[in-house]
Amino acid sequence: MERRKTSANANTLADSEAALWGRLLDPASAELSPDAARYILTLRFPPQDIKRMRDLSEKARAGTLRSSERLEMDVYERVGHSLSLMKSKARRVLKRARAV
Repeated sequence: MERRKTSANANTLADSEAALWGRLLDPASAELSPDAARYILTLRFPPQDIKRMRDLSEKARAGTLRSSERLEMDVYERVGHSLSLMKSKARRVLKRARAV
């Protein structure tokens, strides 16, 4: 029973984190400068993190992922999603800057 409660708390925390990032990166909020937008588009995961994500993904497909690794994988997924949101906003900023 305690394991389910912990999992539910982690999911609620992840949902709250995702909602907060969504509000922070809302395209209607404060505008990014074109320079800041270009910088955001250069952001990439370092090679060691890409390797770790691949290792975790392989373990997940094999069904050998431990609970601590599942949490680690969740962090990578949330950060990746946030980065995608940031890059999307950056592309919109640059598109509008070119149109002016």
